[in-house]
Amino acid sequence: MKQNIGKLDRLGRLFLGLVCLIIALVGPFSILARLIIGLIGLFTVYESLVGWCAFYALIGKNTCPIKYEK
Repeated sequence: MKQNIGKLDRLGRLFLGLVCLIIALVGPFSILARLIIGLIGLFTVYESLVGWCAFYALIGKNTCPIKYEK
């Protein structure tokens, strides 16, 4: 997997993912809603750590400044 998420995008996703995880842990929602929010948070944190987004790859978007040779 080639990185397709830039630094600022990764930091934003990390922040959003951590907020989702905190909400899933302490939020006043049902168990199912907390599970869904937690999974979204985990996936978002994973994307930020790996630097690759499946949706970006699907639409051909790349915010990473690193250019890979083909």
